[in-house]
Amino acid sequence: MSDLPDHFGEAVAASYDGDDGRFSAAHLALESAFLAELAGPEGRALELAIGTGRIALPLAERGVEVWGIDLSEAMVARLRAKPGGAEIPVELGDFSTALAGVGMEGEFDLVYLVYNTIGNVASQDAQVATFANAARHLRPGGCFVVETGTPGVLGAQADHRYRVFSHTDEHHGIDEYDPVTQLMWSHHYTRTEDGTYRRNSVPFRYAWPAELDLMARLAGLRLRERVEWWDRTPYVASSRSHVSVWEKE
Repeated sequence: MSDLPDHFGEAVAASYDGDDGRFSAAHLALESAFLAELAGPEGRALELAIGTGRIALPLAERGVEVWGIDLSEAMVARLRAKPGGAEIPVELGDFSTALAGVGMEGEFDLVYLVYNTIGNVASQDAQVATFANAARHLRPGGCFVVETGTPGVLGAQADHRYRVFSHTDEHHGIDEYDPVTQLMWSHHYTRTEDGTYRRNSVPFRYAWPAELDLMARLAGLRLRERVEWWDRTPYVASSRSHVSVWEKE
């Protein structure tokens, strides 16, 4: 196990599979189809930060053999409680360095890290290590997929420090940026039953696509495809997210 802080404990795990667009049947079909195409028929995939199995389970239903790595015992417990979840091998640990079982290096057709989770890796060194670990698990010709938002710092106020991304009676969301270090914090203020607000702040490190491409090159991967979204909308200057696919040479 890792001594890294776990920001996805029981309180988060209990509500993680909420009514969100990413959990709709239509979206899960779209995302899992994209990944299954890369894994190939009866392929083997490794999910970094497998969590509650949001994507792992529908991908497994498509015939892909899915393995996982995750830091959070609470999230993995939710996965294992779901139909088919106990059958997915999961290594508990830091996905930037942990290995998915003994002797599994170079055995996967696909490694993927989605839902902005590369940003949860809050240092450049650890992000570089994540790419190296993904490459370590891939066979030649296998692919590493990262889905994340483009840095929101461009949409912040004039001093590039704060950006409000949610403002309702039930929830206030504010991203805080440090352009010097590329660190950011996502602050969530959620209304509780007694009318007060509970704060949860999660650290991130944002990286531009070009920086991620360089991390990939250091790991022996080359860019194969970059699109804005899982439906393969083209990635353009105004895109607020990207799905990037790098291939092991």
